[in-house]
Amino acid sequence: MNAHEIDYHIYGEEMQYVEIELDPQEAVVAEAGSFMMMDQDIKMDTIFGDGSNQDTGVLGKLFSAGKRLLTGESLFMTAFLNIGQGKKQVSFASPYPGKIVPIDLSEKGGKFICQKDAFLCAAKGVSVGIEFSKRLGRGFFGGEGFIMQKLEGDGMAFVHAGGTMAKKVLAPGETLKVDTGCIVGFSHTVDYNIEFIGGIRNSVFGGEGLFFATLRGPGTVYIQSLPFSRLASRVWAAAPRGGGKDKGEGSILGGLGDLLDGDNRF
Repeated sequence: MNAHEIDYHIYGEEMQYVEIELDPQEAVVAEAGSFMMMDQDIKMDTIFGDGSNQDTGVLGKLFSAGKRLLTGESLFMTAFLNIGQGKKQVSFASPYPGKIVPIDLSEKGGKFICQKDAFLCAAKGVSVGIEFSKRLGRGFFGGEGFIMQKLEGDGMAFVHAGGTMAKKVLAPGETLKVDTGCIVGFSHTVDYNIEFIGGIRNSVFGGEGLFFATLRGPGTVYIQSLPFSRLASRVWAAAPRGGGKDKGEGSILGGLGDLLDGDNRF
């Protein structure tokens, strides 16, 4: 194997974390902000890109890091290396309620496509790059632009799904229609496109957006019930307005109450 061969255990139900066991000189790479805890003999190091092409020279490292910038991620990732004599553990936590999904890339044909904010961590040697869309519809209306992340290699990677995770195995030609934000990731054999919902009433009054994703098999698709964007919009909608004073945004009066008591700041 080119990637480090790691063992792991996932703990928890709704707020999960993954504990990765590293043999001496084994390492794992992770996005900034996902680290939870580690044993004493694990060395933490900030690296350009994902650390999968450290022998390609300065230009190769810069290109790898530059690809991450296009997905909205940092130029840097963090590597955790076991420099001790025995097995050591390092743990990474999910960013919000949901499930951590282990992806064995050797069983996915060496490649897996995921939303840019779904990746959590992976064995060192796994390449975390970008996947350009070749279709204009997907690029303009897919919710994530032309770019998604692709994980390549033969090691273990871990992605996060918000809420409850659904795993769908599609037969050749079988199609699944999904809200664009609810996609966590899918096998590289899955054909992914964006379709217009259609109909004036559906488009204007449906409340589900104008487009949905169509995923056509063969391959495996992972779906999340609670995308972070949906969670954030609900929290924002329920947040008190007017200097933090809650006047019952959920009541019948709503904003009218602000006018009646003289607070007309919006």
